[in-house]
Amino acid sequence: MTASEDNPVYLIVNQIPLGHVMTYGQIAALAPGQTARMVARALKNTPEDTRLPWHRVVSAGLKIADFPGWQVQEKRLREEGVCFRRERSIDKRHHWMPQ
Repeated sequence: MTASEDNPVYLIVNQIPLGHVMTYGQIAALAPGQTARMVARALKNTPEDTRLPWHRVVSAGLKIADFPGWQVQEKRLREEGVCFRRERSIDKRHHWMPQ
């Protein structure tokens, strides 16, 4: 990860199990003082060599956000067994919330 290993966003994202997703808004609700946009910005700024599973975070409605490189995110999720209902829309059975 990075020098910001104590960042609450990163701590939450690291808990998302293989084959599951959370939304930016859900992570923001669990991370004090964060908004969905702040979560997205934090993930966007992670180094490429990180092991942080950033690809497991999606937008509201369980959709992959429209950003440059969304194909990489979709590919990684499919490799983990995530199913899609239609273009960039993830089947709700892959939705996860920590206990």
